Amino acid sequence: MNATYATLHQRLAASLETVPDKPLENADTALRALWFAAAGAPCSLAAAAIGELPPLADAAAQRRLEALVGRRLAGEPVAYLTGRSRFMGLDLLSGPGALIPRIETELLAQGCIDLLAARDAHQAARVIDVCTGSGNLAFAIARQVPGAEVFGADISADALALAARNRDWLKADNVSLCEGDLLTPFGAEFDATVDLVACAPPYITSAKVPHMATEIAAHEPRLAFDGGPLGVTILLRLLEEAPRLLKHGGWLAFEAGLGQGPAMQRRLARDRHYDTVRALTDAHGDIRAILAHRA
Repeated sequence: MNATYATLHQRLAASLETVPDKPLENADTALRALWFAAAGAPCSLAAAAIGELPPLADAAAQRRLEALVGRRLAGEPVAYLTGRSRFMGLDLLSGPGALIPRIETELLAQGCIDLLAARDAHQAARVIDVCTGSGNLAFAIARQVPGAEVFGADISADALALAARNRDWLKADNVSLCEGDLLTPFGAEFDATVDLVACAPPYITSAKVPHMATEIAAHEPRLAFDGGPLGVTILLRLLEEAPRLLKHGGWLAFEAGLGQGPAMQRRLARDRHYDTVRALTDAHGDIRAILAHRA
C-alpha cells in the first residue's frame, strides 16, 4: 500500500491542477478520495482526508485507482470520479448533471439558516431554493431548520434527477422538487406565503465560461455557470420575480459573484419591496451573499 500510495502521490503532486473554489483539494486529499472510491467505499474529499485508508482488495482495485488518478490528471473533477461531495457537513451524491457544491455557497446557506432560526419556532417555515442543482442548499436548510417545508427548483432535468437521488440518500422527506425556469414553477397558491426565497445562481459572464479551468469548463454543466453577457441575467430576474412570493417579513437571499455584490446591494436598497438589506462577506472582505427583508 505504501509503495502504491507514494508512486501515485508523486504523480499527482507533479501534475495536479486545482482551482481556488475547491480549496480542500491537493495531491494528498485527491489521492485519498480516489483510493476510497477504488476500494468500493466512495466518500467526499473532506471525509477521505480524515478516514483510515481501506485496503485495496486485489489487482483490479489497484487498476481502478490508477485509472481514476489518470482521469483526474486529465481534468475530471474528484467529485464526479467519486460520486461524492460535501456541503455544510452533508456528504452528498455528486455527478455531471449538476454543479459541484462550492464552499463559498456555505456563506449563503448559513445566512439562510440563521434567518430562519430567528423566526417564531412555532411557525413552520416555507422555503424556496431556485437553481437548486444537486439540492445542496435546499437539503442543508431542511436538515438544520426543524419543520421547514422546502421546495427546490431547477430548469435542468439532469440536475433535478441528481437532487432526487440526494433526497432519497438523505431521507429528506420535507423537500419537494420542481422543474421549471427560475420561479415559474410556483403559481398563485405560493403568492405572499414564502418565508425565504434562496438562490445560488449562475453568475459568470458568458464570455468567460469557455476559458475557465478545464475541470470546470469541460465537465461541469455550463447552465450552472453562465449568467449571461454581464453575469447578472438570473440575478436581475430573481430581484424582479421574488417579491410576489415573499410574505411581509420574508427574506430574499442569494449568492453573488466577485464584484457583483455592491451593485446588487445598491439596487435592492432602492427597491420599495425591501426595507433592510444585509451583505455577507467572505474572509477577504468581498460581498458573496445578500439578504433582503420584504417590507
